[in-house]
Amino acid sequence: MRYQFIDCRWELGNPDRGRGFWLAGHIPGASFLNVERELSSPPSPVGGRHPLPGPEQFAEAAGRAGIGEDVFVVAYDQGMSGGAARLWWLLRHFGHPQAAVLAGGLAAWRGPLEEGEAVVVREEFAPSAPRADTIEAEELERRLGEPGVVVVDARAPERYRGEVEPIDPVAGRIPGAVNVPYVTATSFPADVLEAEEIVVYCGSGITACVDLLALAAAGREDAKLYAGSWSDWSSRGLPAEQG
Repeated sequence: MRYQFIDCRWELGNPDRGRGFWLAGHIPGASFLNVERELSSPPSPVGGRHPLPGPEQFAEAAGRAGIGEDVFVVAYDQGMSGGAARLWWLLRHFGHPQAAVLAGGLAAWRGPLEEGEAVVVREEFAPSAPRADTIEAEELERRLGEPGVVVVDARAPERYRGEVEPIDPVAGRIPGAVNVPYVTATSFPADVLEAEEIVVYCGSGITACVDLLALAAAGREDAKLYAGSWSDWSSRGLPAEQG
């Protein structure tokens, strides 16, 4: 088995910024995957700003980045900004669990960096049938308040409380959700970890993957992603809670 570093740095609202970061300096041999164009499908009125890529789209991008059956992936970004965790989650979602995220991001790397394009050996990525690790808006709305179901909001506390909303049309949160911001997702309350079912969301399904990575490390690999997240929920006119 060989290792392949994948650079997943990105900047919300600036799709080309991540590639610029990569070209300016990356771990030697690291390939690059664009969060908005390769780790997501185009935005949709129903589905949110970063819908999940389909199996064929993801397989093409993964293979071009050097990910194949006997490849262990080490993904990194600026330091838990969501891109690396999104790739880790997608690989697991499509049946490739041989992946890890570099804790601390590129800043934690102690070796030299390489500029410009990297020489990457193309591989064949054969996706498995997606895991049952997502939930859609309709089912989530129906199950709100159901005993044993805990909804986790990974956004910043001020967005969770509805004090500010810089992106989406409605401020607030999914009713009953608890806040575990992705920037501090190193531990979870006992009532979250002991819940029968855990659902995680954020603004558009990217930084929620940081919480999902931490939950997997805590033994809750069964936690689900609401991929459309607040960008989908708020656009549907579904109930919102503030405060």
